[in-house]
Amino acid sequence: MDIGRTSHYSVIDGAAEALRALLVTCKREFPEEFFRHVENVTFTSTSPNGDMVHFPSPLKEQDATVAIKAAEACAAAAIADLRYGGDRRSIEVDLDKTACFLLSAYICTIDGMDKGNPDVKSKIPDTDLNQAQSVLYRRLSANLYETKNPGEYYHIHGSLDASSTLKMLGLAPYEPKLTGYRDCINTIERAVKRFTIPELEKNNQLHKQAGIPALTWSKFRRTSHGMALSSLPPLTVTATETDTPCVPFDSFGSGYSRDPHYALRGIKVLELCRIIAGPTIGRSLAAHGATVLKVTSPHLPDVPFFQVDVNTGKHTTALDLRNMADRDVFDALLADADVLIDGYRPGALSRLGYGPDVLADLARCRGRGFVYVAEDCFGGMGVPGAEWADRPGWQQIADCVTGVAWAQGRFMGLEEPVVPPFPMSDYGTGALGCVAAMTGLYRRATEGGSWLCRTSLCQYDMFVMNLGPLPTKEQERLRKVHDADFFALRHSDSVDEVSKRALLSLKRLSPHLFGEEMVHRSWSTGFGADLTWPREAINVRGLRVGHVRPSRPNGFDSPGWEGWEEDELMGAGDEEIRPTFTAAL
Repeated sequence: MDIGRTSHYSVIDGAAEALRALLVTCKREFPEEFFRHVENVTFTSTSPNGDMVHFPSPLKEQDATVAIKAAEACAAAAIADLRYGGDRRSIEVDLDKTACFLLSAYICTIDGMDKGNPDVKSKIPDTDLNQAQSVLYRRLSANLYETKNPGEYYHIHGSLDASSTLKMLGLAPYEPKLTGYRDCINTIERAVKRFTIPELEKNNQLHKQAGIPALTWSKFRRTSHGMALSSLPPLTVTATETDTPCVPFDSFGSGYSRDPHYALRGIKVLELCRIIAGPTIGRSLAAHGATVLKVTSPHLPDVPFFQVDVNTGKHTTALDLRNMADRDVFDALLADADVLIDGYRPGALSRLGYGPDVLADLARCRGRGFVYVAEDCFGGMGVPGAEWADRPGWQQIADCVTGVAWAQGRFMGLEEPVVPPFPMSDYGTGALGCVAAMTGLYRRATEGGSWLCRTSLCQYDMFVMNLGPLPTKEQERLRKVHDADFFALRHSDSVDEVSKRALLSLKRLSPHLFGEEMVHRSWSTGFGADLTWPREAINVRGLRVGHVRPSRPNGFDSPGWEGWEEDELMGAGDEEIRPTFTAAL
């Protein structure tokens, strides 16, 4: 079925180009067996509009993520060949469901309430321990502002520690009388305008806060860090020890009883992450049947609503790795684990005694390798010239430094940067991390050893930027069809406001993305509520891809690998008839 392919830009063709680019740049990372499945990839859609760009963005976000999801499916197929015997496995990547994946936090609901509902807080345990998200003034301590030098912009980021960022700027940590949206922005921007970019950089380093100047793509590529990252593919997979033997997939237990045909059945994953990108890696591995245990500290803050989304498919437990009794529990979990996902600031887990080198030594002692997956903001750890590799950061930081925000602003008719709508970089990076983890597991099964897998928000953004912007005519179409209210935004409008206006426009233009057929629905014992979340975007013949349990709050479960429940999930079946698109791969 080929509807309207000549009247608009084709995401299918763009995704095929992006997949070719991903395979070329990751040629040394991916096993040859992954490439053999690429010719079996087709693109499908739950609607005739799947081949269209949905988002008011000038970048090929949909194309890039469809390509990464295709690579994920090829990895699953290659693992299935090892596990269940070789087969010609048809692979489908659903275009609309991939778009929903990029919108995940805005599609998830709890008792029918979405992220923007003011009453949703009553349904979720409050993990905002520093009250950084408590009021508008404090939330806007994570935002993009103009600096002392006109035309130069800096993104401060106090999303989990608003008080430190506000004090750094000479502002009170709380201003109860300051409640208006524009008043809050003007107050904080006046404070930021007292400083130059070098002064803000120095202050952020002193106060151990995240922050970055908003650079254009060309300026970022000329930085030492940009030049260092240009030598890296979007993900890397390297051996940390080669002494341990192969760990074949058929050595694992029976896994889920209802359907044994999961690529990662029996694989045990420890996830130490917060917010979106890192936890998305674990959520994706859980969809392939991995047993994913999210470990958070009861003393570390987290954004409450995101747990409804990224904890899907997992168990969650709370351990303080500074406490010896909790370390003993964690060590027992680690002894049986196959994968550790590290989504914290580079070096944080190493300082606690759980870095890649330590796990490599543990692997030699136990005679079975580990796969260590590290996801961070800037990337480039260990790469000469990657000067920002150990800095903290979040999605908006990466989007500002790599030129994504400037591209968004210019698309909107401005000569200033604007943080793009939705946490697309977060989800795209999470998808890359899933592919990296599956690559490490495949190499452990076929070559033995332990494997360090790395990706970052900046590497994902560079992959997207290297694909080039959407054609001028497509950008003009998007500017014409999307709401004028969205294009009235400016640099200092918050990511919440940007996404809210984009969401209203998207619901008008692409209502099918928010339909019941796009989601699973299930009762969550952990939240004590009815949840919905997006269905998986890929389908691999002979495999099940999908979760067997809904989300639960952080710290809900006891720390252990046994006795995990399976829930009946409600949603549209995989057997529905869908339009199929093809492109030369």
